[in-house]
Parts: sequence; structure tokens; C-alpha cells
Amino acid sequence: MREFDLIVIGGGSGTAVGDAAADRGGDVAVVEPGPLGGACVTRGCVPSKGLIHRADVVEGIRRAGEFGVDADVEGVDFASITAEVRETVFEKAEHMERQLRKSDRKTLFDAEARFVDERTVEVDGEELRGEQVVVAAGARPSVPPIDGLEDADYLTSAEALYLDERPDRLVILGGGYIGAELGHFFGEMGAEVAIVGRSERLVPREDAAAGEAVTAAFEERYDVYAGHEATAVEERDGEVVVTAEPSDGEEDGGGGGDGDNGDETVEVSGDELLVATGRKPNTDRLDVKAAGIETTDGGFVETDEYLESSVDGVWALGDIAGPPLFKHAADYEARVVARNAVLDGEEEADYTGLGHAVFTSPRVAAVGKTEAELRDDGVEYESARAEYADVPLGMVAKDERGFVKVLASLDGEILGCHVVGEEAPTLLHEVLVALRSGGGTVDDVAETIHVHPARNEVLLKAFDELAEIPYAGTPDWSDVTMGEE
Repeated sequence: MREFDLIVIGGGSGTAVGDAAADRGGDVAVVEPGPLGGACVTRGCVPSKGLIHRADVVEGIRRAGEFGVDADVEGVDFASITAEVRETVFEKAEHMERQLRKSDRKTLFDAEARFVDERTVEVDGEELRGEQVVVAAGARPSVPPIDGLEDADYLTSAEALYLDERPDRLVILGGGYIGAELGHFFGEMGAEVAIVGRSERLVPREDAAAGEAVTAAFEERYDVYAGHEATAVEERDGEVVVTAEPSDGEEDGGGGGDGDNGDETVEVSGDELLVATGRKPNTDRLDVKAAGIETTDGGFVETDEYLESSVDGVWALGDIAGPPLFKHAADYEARVVARNAVLDGEEEADYTGLGHAVFTSPRVAAVGKTEAELRDDGVEYESARAEYADVPLGMVAKDERGFVKVLASLDGEILGCHVVGEEAPTLLHEVLVALRSGGGTVDDVAETIHVHPARNEVLLKAFDELAEIPYAGTPDWSDVTMGEE
């Protein structure tokens, strides 16, 4: 048995903990059977956003006429696009591997790991034991038990990123962010896209206003069967055919994308099928129960506020540790684990101000609660909304669906912010700073002097409506007082 100060299972964000241990003279093992970088670098956000950037370029050309520019897309070299993105991300993964192998404090094991005892894993027939163990092996696409699916050819998000040939007609199962983002990419590349989603709108975990905006935009370009659940898949005459019935899920029951099939069973056909119905943690592949590691009902490693598992000296971070399933959350968690596992600290994970984005068209970015969540929790709140078109730069952009929606407590605490439209992920960051810096009130944003003309003025307009004292031309000052009378 080989002994290590730290074993990192997974080649993604968890390797940062390994770096911290090695920097302090520890012997570190990194166990990763695939390319380094984790799902984000080679199978997730990095390649998908590389593809989506190219889709955005195509969309911009298609919309050029709105700005008085005569331009057409004469062709898209799909194979070159996917090949370039593939080459870029795998070069990054190979660079990470070269750097790791250069270290005399870190050892890379290119194999699967399975727990055989507490803080002990078997790797390619050899047992490794760590004084500390970081479980950061991520998650993988989840495939639902749909009749006939196991006998059909289908893609998951991992395979869909690197196709050499664009499908002419693509059916996507799943209306969440993965299905919607890839639908945007393939649609702009010229494929006919059909999306089947259980919920009444796409990206259902977003605020209803954001989901409705994305759904409306997609319905103009693609076939959207919202409120439908796939019940059968079969291959027929060289096509894949999906049978979808009206869903009875809690959030479901909305009409289909064409406006006429909301209560009807439908058949949706295409030459390729993409299954994008969520992700499941890789705890089963690691056999974490053999180490006494407890898991949640969803199969994620259960951790405390310090990100330590039920076993002393075993930590978990990233997708395998459960929501929030974001790369930026995993990177933050790696810093927390490094401080606790390597530096013997007692730092609690604090997700205040943790935002996220959905790279569809229109873009979506959000932080905090949705309006439905606040209602369900019985929280009193007030809301304000500002449209992109209401600020000077917004009118230039002609993004009629762009808006900012703010949710705040009655005393001004920011409870949620939802941005839809161009540059939404970037705009959100000033709200994240306000939340993370310790204030987190609408006045923190409204009092900031914003550049004019700039897109961020739409945030100013929304937050100003809820500010205690108006800063940006609130029309009615009649009830405003300064101090005590």
C-alpha cells in the first residue's frame, strides 16, 4: 500500500487542493482516468461556451439588418468549428497534465479509483491510502428510463460537443440549461431543432419571467414542446422518433411550443437525438459506501459546513458534493477545502452572492431567490423591473426582451436579481459584489455612480425604483424625507 499526505480523486477543481498540499511539502496523489481539467474543461462549460460564442457570431450576422447592415451567412464550416474547439480544450488539458507530471510532490494515476476502506482507494490494482482525501470526481449525464431509449442511438452533452457533422434535424430531450444552450448552438449552425421539456417553460429553475422570455424566443425559431414528457423512443425509417405526452409534473402542464399541442400526445422526429435531462453524481462509481461516506437522497456526498464528509479527513467539493453545480462554485469550494484540510483551518463555506448564467439567446443571469421561491417561503418582498429598451444603450441594441428584475425585502435587502438579455452574466457582477461585500442592499447598487451611456444603467434603473432615496430621476419625490422632522 502506498501512503500519501493527500489523495485527490478527480482532475478538476480538486487539484487546487493538491497544489496547496504540494506547495507545503506534502506528497499528493491525483487520480483521474480521463483528461485533466474535469468536466468543465473538456466535456462541459469551456467547450460549450466556445461553440456558443460562434453561434452568437452567426446570430449577430443574421440580425445585422436590424441595424441597417446588409449581411448574410453564406456558409458555416461546422466540422472546423468543432475541431478548433476540441483542439483548444484538449491542449489545455494536456498542458495541465504536463505541469502536474513535472512536480516531484505530485503523482498522477491515470485510472479509476474505488474506495475499499476508510481513506483508502484501489487504483489499477494498487491500494493508496491518504492522510486526507478529497472527493472531487464530479458528475455525468443522467439518462432517464424511457421506453426504447436503451436500444436507440443517442447523444449526451459530452458527445454533442464534438460532432464532425451537423445534424439536419435535432431532437433534444430536456428543457433545462444544457438542452437550451445546445439548442441555441445547433439552431444557429443551421439545424432544425425541437426541444421536449417536462416543465411549462424552458430553463424552469430560473425566475418565471426569465424562463418565459427564453421560451418565447425559442418558440420563434424552434419547435418547443414544453409541458411534455418523453415516454417512448424508437428508430423508424432511418429517423429517431420520440413520443411525448403532456406532463403532470408540479411545474408542468403548459402548452406546447406550437400553441396547439399542449394537451396532446405528440411525435417528434429527427436524424439525431440529444438527451440532456440532468446530471448524476459519480459516487456510485467510487463505491463511497465502502469507506463509510454518507450520501444524500440524490446520491451526492453529504458534507458539513466545512465541506468535510461523514468520515474524518475525507472532504468533498464540486458536482459530486451536490448543488450548486457550477464550476465557479467548485473553484470556491476548493479554496475552502484547501484552507481546512491543508492549513487546518475552520472556514465555513459561504455561498452568499453566488450567481450563475445560462448562455442561451437571450442570455440569463441570476443570483438569489426567484419570485416563486419567495412566495412559497412566505417572505414579504417588493419587486422592480427595468427594460433594456428604457436606457439609451438598450435602444441602440434593440433587444426588446432584455430586462432586469430585482426582488428585495421591505427594508431593502437584495433577495434576488434576474437579468435577461445581452451581456447579462457581466451585468450581474455588480450585484454579486454588493451581496458579497457585506451590504447587500438595493441602495448599494443605486448609490453607485454608473457610467453613461452603458448597459449597466438598466441595473441602476431597476434598483433605483426600490431605493430608499431616489438617485436616478425617480419621478415622485413627494414622500421622501431626509432625517427626522
